[in-house]
Amino acid sequence: MKKRVTGIGGLFFKTKDPKATKDWYQKHLGFNTDDYGCTFWWKDEAGNKCSTQWSAFDQDTKYYEPSKKDFMFNYRVENLEELLKVLKEEGVTIIGEMETYSYGKFGWIMDNDGNKIELWEPIDSAFEK
Repeated sequence: MKKRVTGIGGLFFKTKDPKATKDWYQKHLGFNTDDYGCTFWWKDEAGNKCSTQWSAFDQDTKYYEPSKKDFMFNYRVENLEELLKVLKEEGVTIIGEMETYSYGKFGWIMDNDGNKIELWEPIDSAFEK
């Protein structure tokens, strides 16, 4: 199997007021925020343009369930379908079904500490406008 995780796709966390949090990061740290948070652009080892998403979620979000944590990591992966099969064979808990969008495929797992992990096979070019 090829590489599993190729980078960090996103850092998601809960906050009481997502708009105020995004505004604070924009004002004090220069984040270029929008409705979804902030996208950071970088290049991988092959020189391909890649993105990492920073997003503040409302504290009442159900998106991280069944995890009880206030954060969720998103990892960039290669060949998500194959990786999910391998992880299932290894006894890793898979959450829900893989979903496909214009910007990539998503799958979810639980780690050994009860953290929900989002796995993303990205299509970075979908974000370039």
